[in-house]
Amino acid sequence: MLLLAFDTATPAVTAAVYDTDTRTVRAAADQVDARRHGELLLPTIDAVLREAGTPKESLGGVVVGVGPGPYTGLRVGLATAAAFGHALGIPVHGVCSLDGVARAARDARVVSGPFVAATDARRKEVYWARYDADGVRVEGPAVDRPAEIAEKVAGLPAVGAGALLYPDVFTDVPAGAPEHQSAAALAAFAADALASGTPLLPPTTALYLRRPDAEVPKNYKTVLPA
Repeated sequence: MLLLAFDTATPAVTAAVYDTDTRTVRAAADQVDARRHGELLLPTIDAVLREAGTPKESLGGVVVGVGPGPYTGLRVGLATAAAFGHALGIPVHGVCSLDGVARAARDARVVSGPFVAATDARRKEVYWARYDADGVRVEGPAVDRPAEIAEKVAGLPAVGAGALLYPDVFTDVPAGAPEHQSAAALAAFAADALASGTPLLPPTTALYLRRPDAEVPKNYKTVLPA
């Protein structure tokens, strides 16, 4: 089965076509641009489908990162995944975006024991999760200020852009560790889960982890006609 995977929960706009039968990546593309998810995602998807020689009608499923991530960028990926699934009549599977970063780190063999994956949540915070030696998430995802989790992550290798931003807390960032999301790793994670019967996340479950910036004002003055 061919999976189309993509993620817009981090500054990376990443897409890949993955063959679950051969466990190989047919094509992948990654760009880092935190402000152009909406402009870049569909051309990136089109490029990997063309490179893989895969008509969209031959896809067996879609895999999308469901965060954690900022609202605007994350919605681009989720809406696109829903559109593909509806138009093609194929299932859409959600994966925690931090699980993709963690899978990329394990595939690159930069970690071998327990470790942490962290991405930039802005506002001087990180999205993070802790993994055991087998790459299974044992804590998180969560959003916190790095100082608040210093004791929890002390002594653990850390991967991801969030770890690089706060070296005083994430003191062990292995050389060659992935900084951004990889759709290829996200697809590999999903393929393993599907093969083993492990449930994946609903694609409608967006892991925002905090309230949006724009909210309806409370206790605003109501003006009534005279």
